[in-house]
Amino acid sequence: MCCPGISRTNWPSSGWAERNKGAAMLKISLRIYRGGEIAMGPGKADLLDAIGREGSISGGARALGMSYRRAWLLVDTMNRCWHSPLVATTPGASHGGGARVTPLGEDVLARYRALQQVAAGATAAGGQELETLLRAAEETGPA
Repeated sequence: MCCPGISRTNWPSSGWAERNKGAAMLKISLRIYRGGEIAMGPGKADLLDAIGREGSISGGARALGMSYRRAWLLVDTMNRCWHSPLVATTPGASHGGGARVTPLGEDVLARYRALQQVAAGATAAGGQELETLLRAAEETGPA
């Protein structure tokens, strides 16, 4: 992982929401768009981390519990959105092939993780005030 402490697992999951129905929570999710496509977001950042660790798109997909097709489509989108690819592939995984995160991919990932840290700090600083303004799920009636 590029930047310890920041990943999708830091955010409460849907399981958290089920266990804490009615609880207020502020969650900021960053996405970088190029036209109508998401060039970078939390899932793509996690995939880049996993590809870097595992050395292949299929290994990264397995580590995240996603299909190879889904991972390949995410990599394809990332590679099309930036001025050069974030992931480089070499055919023939059984003969030394695989995938690696390019220097640009590492740079984009580091900058994205830094933005996530800024957002996490903003959430901590101002989130409690906003959360107190949220209506509890038990409350009924029009807003």
